[in-house]
This record gives sequence, structure tokens and C-alpha cells, in this order.
Amino acid sequence: MEYKIQEYTCYNEQEILPLYRSVGWTNYTDRPEMLKSAYGHSLKIYGAYAGGQLLGIIRVVGDGFSVILIQDLLVYPEYHRQGIGSALLQRVLEEYKHVYQKHLLTENTEKTIRFYQSLGFIMDTDLECRAFSKYF
Repeated sequence: MEYKIQEYTCYNEQEILPLYRSVGWTNYTDRPEMLKSAYGHSLKIYGAYAGGQLLGIIRVVGDGFSVILIQDLLVYPEYHRQGIGSALLQRVLEEYKHVYQKHLLTENTEKTIRFYQSLGFIMDTDLECRAFSKYF
């Protein structure tokens, strides 16, 4: 499948919410105004498109110099294992190759661990560190 990665500059709820629904991320779909605000305050967003249809998205937050957080990386389930997620992540890694700290928080599944390790990420425990999070 041919697809194009391009910067996502105009928030379109009609294409974004179905993508988040498709992967079950209800924290966002239940609070669409929060998601819209989050998009508006993101450092960079890229989308993967084929024939004008959004297939996947990656969203980055941070200062863009010392640290970035890859906040969202989503691809419609029917397009998994076609290189789209890897291409989106590679685009971000290339754009921010000068940034010292690149972080992400994801599911603790073998599939997810293998995916991110294949792209050069290591788990916090391998750094002899511990990551902390706080949710309300």
C-alpha cells in the first residue's frame, strides 16, 4: 500500500475521533474538547494518508530541544503491520534527532515492546531508571 506522511496542521474531528475509537482510546473520545486542545498545543503532529484518507497519526509534545514525548501513535487496526506506525515514528525521530531525551509511555505487551525496541527504544528498567506518572 502506498501512503504519504505529512504534517497534520488542521484538526478535523470527523477524521480524528474515528481513529481514536478504532483503537479504543476512550479517554480522548469521551472528551473531544480536551483532545482538540491537546492537538492545538502539540509540538508536532504527522498523519499518514492514502487517497486522502487518514490511516494513522503521531503526536509529539515537549520543548523540541532537550526532551520530547511521543504522546500518541495510532494506526487503524486494519492497517497494522504495513509499516505505517514505523514510518510515522521514523519521521519524528529524524525531525528530532538532535533531542537528547525521547520518551513514550505505552502498553506493556510483548508486541508493543518488540515494536519500540525494533526502533531503538529501550525500557526504563534497562537504563537502571524508573519512570513515574500521575493521573487524576
